[in-house]
Amino acid sequence: MIPESHADLLTRPLFVHLATIGPDGAPHVQPVWTVWDGEFLRFTTTTDRRKHKNVVAEPRVSISVTDPEQPYRYLEIRGVVERIEPDPAGDFFDVLARRYDLSYEAPLGDADRRVVIVVRPTHTTRQ
Repeated sequence: MIPESHADLLTRPLFVHLATIGPDGAPHVQPVWTVWDGEFLRFTTTTDRRKHKNVVAEPRVSISVTDPEQPYRYLEIRGVVERIEPDPAGDFFDVLARRYDLSYEAPLGDADRRVVIVVRPTHTTRQ
């Protein structure tokens, strides 16, 4: 599903923009960290945040990422939330923090509310 020509945009630790649909039908977009495993994109959030509430109500999402070295090169992914996995120890946050080279003081204060949003891509557009 992800074109080989643009897979590096997901394997490099780049911020991606996650678009969800809010309760009033308006888009909600936030920069987020992600991991691509060749089948799914994974994000972390907490159950009290807007993006979690949005994907519970409407699982369709869109993700975009731009190559910082070639700004006209991008990848847009449309997908559906396949599942939401509890992450009460914040283990996946740790994976992302290492990937994005963030130092933080463990344990996370919101770890008990942490979840992993697992997205299956259904369509891509690239430039």
